Amino acid sequence: MTMWGGRFTEEPSALLRALNDSFAFDRELFAEDVEGSIAWAQELGQAGVLTSQEVSALVDALRSLTLESGDAEDVHSYVEASLREKVGALAGKLHTGRSRNDQVATDLKLWLKKACNDFEDLATSLAQALAQRAVDEHATPMPGYTHLKQAEPVTFGHWCMAYVAMLQRDLSRIRDARERGDECPLGSAALAGTPLQIDRQRLAESLGFARATANSLDAVSDRDFAAEYLFCASTTLLHLSRMAEDLIFFTSDEAGYAELPDALATGSSRMPQKKNPDVLELTRGHAGRALGELTGFLALIKGLPLAYNKDLQLDKEPLFRTRTTLAILLPALTALVAGLKLNHAKLYEAAASPLLLATDAADELAAKGIPFREAHDIVSRGGQHSRNSIEVVLAKKNVLGGTAPERVLAAAKAALESLS
Repeated sequence: MTMWGGRFTEEPSALLRALNDSFAFDRELFAEDVEGSIAWAQELGQAGVLTSQEVSALVDALRSLTLESGDAEDVHSYVEASLREKVGALAGKLHTGRSRNDQVATDLKLWLKKACNDFEDLATSLAQALAQRAVDEHATPMPGYTHLKQAEPVTFGHWCMAYVAMLQRDLSRIRDARERGDECPLGSAALAGTPLQIDRQRLAESLGFARATANSLDAVSDRDFAAEYLFCASTTLLHLSRMAEDLIFFTSDEAGYAELPDALATGSSRMPQKKNPDVLELTRGHAGRALGELTGFLALIKGLPLAYNKDLQLDKEPLFRTRTTLAILLPALTALVAGLKLNHAKLYEAAASPLLLATDAADELAAKGIPFREAHDIVSRGGQHSRNSIEVVLAKKNVLGGTAPERVLAAAKAALESLS
């Protein structure tokens, strides 16, 4: 069944259908399409377009629909055809004053709101796991790095809290995106607005939106919410890729600072001794692919004139793939962080190296009145070594955001509280 065949004398060719039909992937929006259709039927009743009996019949039938295989053009035509099987010609009244343009825009925003909620839950769980490790390891010394060279001692808890800070920014971004996208396009029709006396704010609120969209041309063609979701996801995956790179090094044979949990590592079909960080390597790979999804999406919409264009049919698959990736990857990383086994002795030995205490030695000379540049030169020539233990050196960094164990513990506890 097509929704547009009246003026045509030929059926759509197989070539057109192969290119044009989208049910194979936009069936993902089935629940949202039904949800939007129920709200529209109820609003048609409020506007006097449908009788109360017709509204009840449509709503009951819509709620009974199930998603099955089929050869529909898209999810919207699938829902309408399925509805027609249950209520006959009455199904045709549901499209009164509505277009697939505002229908799909509404479906997508409903889907994106749910995707943002999933994102928030999953990222929060990972941030909580990192913050809990920071509490547990707030005083565990480890080498800090710049340029991948040992620099100054920090604590493992402080390292964990660096990624908590990133995830907290990620959570702030996705919440902002969800708030901006919390508006309902339904009632915008094809591009000019519906001719029916619809209360669009009431309609928006019935679907859980904060408000109705302000302009019908913009409403049916706007995909900013989708772009922001992909940006937020790709930024989070970039952060997780950095974390993965750190952990790959920490768990390498050369560093030996930590060991991956057996359940989240793989072996080699050839080399019996191998324990491979596949979860972490796939994190890096997914971060790269997420950048491609975002870039491709932005390129898709960059030159589109107002209002709706069929190019926008291609906006959904990057979103579906990204949500699926986050749903698999974030729980795996959460479990990996929780199950990571630290080699405390190796971490302590590396952090207490005289090389890492060189900055403390220069600071000691500067505290005696020697200009820091001179102190730096003396230490770099091997003329002075720190006389402090690693615990004393760490405790000195007792500033907001510093690596002093008491600061790390306080920050981790505060993060856990804010994330709960």
